[in-house]
Amino acid sequence: MRTLASDTGADKDAINEQRALRRREMARSARDVRSRLGAPESRNTTFDLERQHLFADTRINAAYAVPLLALIVAAISVLWIDPLFIGAWFTVTLCTHFLMVVTSHSYEKAPSDQKARIYWRRRFTLGDFIYGSSWALFFLMPKTNDAGEGFVIFHFATLLIVVAMNTMQSATLPKCLLASTLPMTLVVTVSFLREVDPIHYTLAAMAIGAQGFFFILGNQLLKNANTMLEYRADKDHLIAELETANAMSDEARRRAEAANLAKSRFLATMSHELRTPLNAILGFSEIMKDEVLGPMENKNYRSYAEDIHGSGQHLLNLINEILDLSRIEAGRHELHEEPLFLDDVVEECGTMMKVRAKAKSISLHHTHEPDLPRVWADERALRQVVLNLMSNAVKFTPVGGEVRVIVGPTSDGGQYVSIKDTGPGIPEEEIPTVLEAFGQGSHAIKTAEPGTGLGLSIVQALVNMHDGKFSLKSRLGEGTEVTVTLPRARIMNFSPDVVWVDPEENTTDVKFA
Repeated sequence: MRTLASDTGADKDAINEQRALRRREMARSARDVRSRLGAPESRNTTFDLERQHLFADTRINAAYAVPLLALIVAAISVLWIDPLFIGAWFTVTLCTHFLMVVTSHSYEKAPSDQKARIYWRRRFTLGDFIYGSSWALFFLMPKTNDAGEGFVIFHFATLLIVVAMNTMQSATLPKCLLASTLPMTLVVTVSFLREVDPIHYTLAAMAIGAQGFFFILGNQLLKNANTMLEYRADKDHLIAELETANAMSDEARRRAEAANLAKSRFLATMSHELRTPLNAILGFSEIMKDEVLGPMENKNYRSYAEDIHGSGQHLLNLINEILDLSRIEAGRHELHEEPLFLDDVVEECGTMMKVRAKAKSISLHHTHEPDLPRVWADERALRQVVLNLMSNAVKFTPVGGEVRVIVGPTSDGGQYVSIKDTGPGIPEEEIPTVLEAFGQGSHAIKTAEPGTGLGLSIVQALVNMHDGKFSLKSRLGEGTEVTVTLPRARIMNFSPDVVWVDPEENTTDVKFA
């Protein structure tokens, strides 16, 4: 047995150590995510891998658009350039373009660790330089003698279109942008400057200005891409933090469920272990205080026996209340519902409480409306609810006070029980405390009133099981009013044509004898 116990203890220690390790890892992950979100350098990151992916993806998507543009340019150029030269140039341009497409496909298929290497950036830059140089060859091909100003305008328009297209494709990598556009701009500018006409000088200046404009546009596109990637990274970090928080929440919920199961098992075991000796204590102390086997010569012994019996009863009531609340919270408390008169339950509880009320000279009044229909409810649960509320009212009402119990219909067709006393009342800030389990107000603590603070918790739970409502209104020095309402769905043979009557105008007032 000792070996088994030690093995069990070792297993529990190992499990607890694993749980602690998981919690530390979750907390560390959450701290890392928060630090990344709050770190200023996260806004200045270059996102190299992401921008390379955007570059390769753009090249792949434009795999057929670029050849179409080159084909159109080649077809129009036949008007001024030898077709043999045009065919050779078109072939070279297609080869360089598809070389870039193949390189981009290779990059997309490469493992993540290889994508981070610097040689991919060099490949992209070299490929764009070759691709830009192939377009620059177009502007170096010899023209026919009869080419006029139309050929010059066509050259300049082609330059603008190709530079704009390359800017859109290579904006995420600035070096590639310069490598694909500068060769064309330089060749066109030099070719224009070799001419002596003012129009050529003007177009050369415009070519340089266009290159600067598109370079600025590329930088703006780069900033936009970085901003988009930053937002995406923030979203991914937030999702990671939410997943971490969710994992921690699941772990806490699992631990809470395990603790609740352990609590239920403990209460189920202790209820039997405590009730067995309590029955003996209550039985023998009652025999001793009632002197069933003969009078006691020492009166102190009898007083002690009465104290023992009273304390045992208090402890038994406490155990019963804790078990009732535990069963309700665990969902194991079943309602045995049947048609019954709510007023009969209240009247029976009032009869049971009249002895305690009479001992304090408290007037206990029961007001009800006649001919109330039956309700579908658990009689034992309703009796426990009314008894707890009436017991609290009698307990906290001073000598010579008054407790009024009203039973009547609600405006929506339900029924309610209202219990109002003339006690000291509850401060408004203490009402949430009183409604909690084991919660007691300052007046109960000062006067040392016997109780566990579980009565109202049990009442609220039982009322909720009946789909009802519970409300407590109190003012310091003016007493307390507690109302329990059952919904219309629990009223037997409810008819919507019945007119609701104010219970104050048509009621029967009965004073418990």
